[in-house]
Amino acid sequence: MSPKRFLMEFAVVMVVYILCVVVSSSFVRSMPDGAARIALALLPVIPMIAMAVSIIRRLNAMDEMGRKIQLDALAVAFVCTALTTFSYGFLETAGFPRLSAFMVWPIMGGVWCVATIIGTRRYE
Repeated sequence: MSPKRFLMEFAVVMVVYILCVVVSSSFVRSMPDGAARIALALLPVIPMIAMAVSIIRRLNAMDEMGRKIQLDALAVAFVCTALTTFSYGFLETAGFPRLSAFMVWPIMGGVWCVATIIGTRRYE
């Protein structure tokens, strides 16, 4: 998969994801408890699965250097996210406000992007 095609596919999936989040968050609280409410709450997971498949396909299409850069970036993202969330967990015991688990992916994704940019520039 070419980088251009990946970016287009990723952008489309992100738009669908955002729409699913808006629909889900707009209506889930007004629904009665039950299977339909659970399904609506999980609606954004469907495009997230498509996003994961797209990312894995892109990784599989990369050459060895691209894979090394991504592995390094993912390792940095994993470690930074683990340290950040673990540290904040201790701060919560000191009275800091509780944060949602929704914060994990933005931290990991952001660090992954920055580490990928740095890794790519390092090998240019």
